[in-house]
Amino acid sequence: MIVPSVGGNADAHGRLVRVDAGTSEWGRGVQGSERSVVTIGVFDGVHRGHRRVAERAVAVARERGLRAVAVVFERPDEAVRPGARPQVLTGPRRRAELLTGLGFDEVDVVPFGAGPPGAGPGEFAQSVLAERLRAAVVVVGERFTFGGQDASGDVEILRTLGDKYDFEVETVPHLDDVSATSIRERLVTGDVEAAARQLGRPHRVEGVVVRGYQRGRQLGFPTANVETPQHTAIPADGVYAGWLECVPVANLPALYEGERWPAAISVGTNPTFEGVPRTVEAYALDRDDLELYGVHVAVEFAARLRGNTRFDSIEALIDQIHADVEATRRLTS
Repeated sequence: MIVPSVGGNADAHGRLVRVDAGTSEWGRGVQGSERSVVTIGVFDGVHRGHRRVAERAVAVARERGLRAVAVVFERPDEAVRPGARPQVLTGPRRRAELLTGLGFDEVDVVPFGAGPPGAGPGEFAQSVLAERLRAAVVVVGERFTFGGQDASGDVEILRTLGDKYDFEVETVPHLDDVSATSIRERLVTGDVEAAARQLGRPHRVEGVVVRGYQRGRQLGFPTANVETPQHTAIPADGVYAGWLECVPVANLPALYEGERWPAAISVGTNPTFEGVPRTVEAYALDRDDLELYGVHVAVEFAARLRGNTRFDSIEALIDQIHADVEATRRLTS
């Protein structure tokens, strides 16, 4: 699937952005004898630590007049390796968008298993880094591992292979207080502010707005019921202040493209109403005129307001929603 910022395979600046890229597509923007500066990783969250690596790769590319290429590997699917896929902080389209925004000329998001079958470190360095990407420099974090399902290659092995296949290796120090695992742990407890400090921006989830029970509309607070992809890292149940944004995605309605509203967000099962599955719902403050069904949206979490509570009456629930809306207004103004 190709998801450029503007139609075709390139965005308005000539950058290539590909999701679900097959092996034959990697480095397609590297022409003839041209070489590249490459960074490789999962980059889930594209957090502050990832950005240090990415920004250094782009800087080296600019210094040397080479193309900057990011190869982003997806985690194995749950069906392929049960239990191996953690909750996803950023989907492939968003990951490519964030990395492109850092200045890469090409971003290839590669599904699990799309690389050379069973490629160990040596084969990966030769067939991917040297031959396909024509790497002059490979920039990675100091804890980088690669090569096959057991990831048996480390930075020192990569340096040795670089000597053999004519590419340099530069490492970027690890940020001790930042990791995708730590961010997921913060989200499990609902601490979206701590997660944002590690990400360098608010955590967001994306999905398509679908029809729900429409109870929010009946209460005077119509919500967008967001159907998120499987394995999305959703914060703990509760009520949050944040934002609702319409995100343009191919083959989906482009209503309200790029618009962003402060939003009161509910995550959970709505305990006042029994038998409701877990949902993510966002009420755009002061907007009861939005028609968002079928639209791809992003929900960003700024702060947790409270946990979920079962109310004894609808009136008590409405009073609390009014208080949540005013708290959201203060926090997002």
